Amino acid sequence: MKNGSQKKIGIVIPAYNEEKEILNVIDNVNKKFKGKFSSYNIIVVDDGSDDETAKLASKTNAVVIRHILNMGSGRATATGLSYAYQNNFDVVATLDADGQHDPVDALTGINILIDKNYDLLIGSRLLDNTGMPTAKIIGNKGLSFITYLLFGINLTDSQSGLRIFSKRSLSELKWKTSGYEFCSEMLWRANQLNLKINEFPIKAIYTEYSMTKGQNNWNAFNIIRALITRRIVELFGE
Repeated sequence: MKNGSQKKIGIVIPAYNEEKEILNVIDNVNKKFKGKFSSYNIIVVDDGSDDETAKLASKTNAVVIRHILNMGSGRATATGLSYAYQNNFDVVATLDADGQHDPVDALTGINILIDKNYDLLIGSRLLDNTGMPTAKIIGNKGLSFITYLLFGINLTDSQSGLRIFSKRSLSELKWKTSGYEFCSEMLWRANQLNLKINEFPIKAIYTEYSMTKGQNNWNAFNIIRALITRRIVELFGE
């Protein structure tokens, strides 16, 4: 990990009603990141949870930012990245709060981004989908195909929650949607900015708990409708 050892690293974890897993996720990040960088900070964005997520996270070494209301995954992610930009972080990784991601994959992605000078690196579960439920494979492939049709972005896992952002991305990359549709819009905006985008393989850790969280295939229709609406609005003016 020597290439990124002198960088200021952030790990943003958007969280909504994650009291069952948030301490495990933070603990796992600390175990995997300890000693790898001169400076790293965990930033938990509690997105208006009505459970003990924020209270539990506040007992750890994490910075906790709280939305008063539930504003959606896209807005929570943007809040975390904005905090990182304002506090002069060099590289930021985002992780889901349900324990789906292995922080070791985030470490790998951070060093790939630094070595290759990427601006946005997506952790793809579909480059090796071993252990990934069939329904999840179908749903994510479908949304990645829609992302390609609407925005011309050809990545295998557009909906992945494990992403690595460069300092330039933190400064320039913005999106307008607030729900899960932001995953596709974010890639579109990155492409418009001519950011250097790529993906790398990660493993997804699916448990009975994590299978109840995040997107489902029925919600994909709402995501597609929101993306089409956003595309039409921008084609014909706001």
